[in-house]
Amino acid sequence: MSSDRQIGSVGGGGGGKSTQAMAAILPHHIKKNLADRSYEKRKTAALEVERIVKEYNSNDKKDSEKINVIINVLVNEYAYSTQANSRKGGLIGLAATAIALMDDIGGYLNLLLPPVLKCFEDQQSRVRYYACEALYNITKVARGSVLVFFNEIFDGLCKLFMDLDMDVKNGAQLLDRLTKDVVAETESFDVEKFIPLLRERIRVKDPFIRQLIVGWITVLDSVPDIDILIYLPEFLGGLFEMLSDVNKDIRQQAYSALQEFLHEIKDNVKLDLGPMVGILVKQCEMKDQFTRLTALCWIYEFIELGKIKLLPFLADMLGVVLLCISDEEEEIRLKANVTNKRLLKLVESTQEKFAIKALLNKITTHLVNKYVPTRLASLQWISMMLAKKPDTMFKHLPKLFPSLLDTLSDPDDKVVRLDLKVLARICVNKEHFDVVLNNLVNRFKCDRKLLETRGSLIVRQLSVLLDGESIYRAFASILLKEVDLEFASLMVQTLNLILLTSSELFELRGLLKRSLTSKQSSELFIQIYQAWAHNAVSTFSLCLLARVYELASALVTHMAETEVTVGFLMQVDKLVQLIESPIFIQLRLQLLEPRRYPFLLKSLYGLLMLLPQSSAFACLKNRLDSISTLGILTADQASSSLLALGGSSSSSNTNKGGGGEE
Repeated sequence: MSSDRQIGSVGGGGGGKSTQAMAAILPHHIKKNLADRSYEKRKTAALEVERIVKEYNSNDKKDSEKINVIINVLVNEYAYSTQANSRKGGLIGLAATAIALMDDIGGYLNLLLPPVLKCFEDQQSRVRYYACEALYNITKVARGSVLVFFNEIFDGLCKLFMDLDMDVKNGAQLLDRLTKDVVAETESFDVEKFIPLLRERIRVKDPFIRQLIVGWITVLDSVPDIDILIYLPEFLGGLFEMLSDVNKDIRQQAYSALQEFLHEIKDNVKLDLGPMVGILVKQCEMKDQFTRLTALCWIYEFIELGKIKLLPFLADMLGVVLLCISDEEEEIRLKANVTNKRLLKLVESTQEKFAIKALLNKITTHLVNKYVPTRLASLQWISMMLAKKPDTMFKHLPKLFPSLLDTLSDPDDKVVRLDLKVLARICVNKEHFDVVLNNLVNRFKCDRKLLETRGSLIVRQLSVLLDGESIYRAFASILLKEVDLEFASLMVQTLNLILLTSSELFELRGLLKRSLTSKQSSELFIQIYQAWAHNAVSTFSLCLLARVYELASALVTHMAETEVTVGFLMQVDKLVQLIESPIFIQLRLQLLEPRRYPFLLKSLYGLLMLLPQSSAFACLKNRLDSISTLGILTADQASSSLLALGGSSSSSNTNKGGGGEE
């Protein structure tokens, strides 16, 4: 050790002269009693040493050489002895020397302290206790001068606080309190030198060390001349880790220290918060709930304090906030939600640049999170950024599209609806509108289950968010070019069912019903009709909806020439059910005017002829039979009216004739 070399240099160089000097300075009986088993004898010897040192340090004859010799003897012959009693005597003697030196002790501390500190590691508990006592006495005399060795003293305290012997622990606590008093009253404490040791020791999980550490952090923070706040990033993580300690007192002490630091941070507008953000982010991912909540509270305050200065750390902060939004603890969820809103507001209102790519990477990662609140919050961020920076966001669409399309398969309807809102916001741009619809059709093509389970919801929501006519025109254009005829037929069948049944497409249906009277409606019908040709039954139903009955009648004849499959019959069965629904109520009323709508009647009779004997056949036949009966009744009523009209004329003529005859 370095301390051994320092002491050796004092004792060396004198040779035989030093031995004679020792004999003259420390009488034999003092040397003997210093190593005695009896504490009283050792104490008496130490008092003699104190008296001798005082004489050599008196004002009229200061003899530092002889004092050095005495210290050399106490160190090499006693403190470093292999005999425990000798070490005890050496420690008492060194303490006595310190007391004797009083104000002049500063020049001898480099000789006095190293052997005392070395004895903190002694195998004998009583030696460790005497070492603690010796350092206490030295510190009491030296006061601020001892702080040159503060790191070594603190390291020794750490060892003593972990000691198994209660006397040693109690002595260490007394020494600790004294050292804190000394630091509090001095103006020359080198906190920068201490921080590396603090950073190292704060990671030790021993409860006694943690109590020691928190106590020192609190003391240093309370000293006006010590600005420990600027070093907070060095030990902040360790303080947070103490929040999960099994010892309640340690948790409370750590939390109190953290609260005090947070209060000071709020009052220090110049403090750089950036270095602490990474620490807080890491703590938000810890298993301990109290740790996560506290770290989240800090982030919440930091956003308000740092504002745009924290934008470089936006992605990391948002990542943990999104995780905490779905935390199992309600208090954490609530805090995460308000923190997310504050962060969202900060980004939404800022004009400063920030790393969108890093932010999107974090958000898209959370789009596949297993918790719904996190996925919803992620989509809200994408939506906000599309509104704020559309041009910049559009550059990242190639990477963003797959994630958004994958989210359409989400099992939660709320997530799908919000995802569609995001896609709708992208579609505001005409170029991207076509891209979104093409990608959507391709996704339906690759994932038929998505079309089956989510197709209706997706098309209906897009029709509400954008415009039903635009959506159906776009789908028609895409499907017109589709080479996979089986998929095209299935897609048309799905779109047609949505068109006929969903309330969201009421206006589009109304537009199609005017196909024979409006140019816009006529163009719309033609465009959709061309794509709907992929599916015969859908095309026929479109003609019925658009009231193009003559074309529908022709289609029935055409359908009879194609192969009638089970799938075809199931579609016709579904169409018959729809004819009986409110959607086609006008069509059913038009059946009352067979002369005005002859092709409607022909179309439905043709459809009836295509059906085998089934429930659908019976349903449609009943409907048409009621119309036939009405037609007969109408004809009978017309004949009766004509006969009545003829009889009236004959009677009139007879009367006239009769009147003439008279």
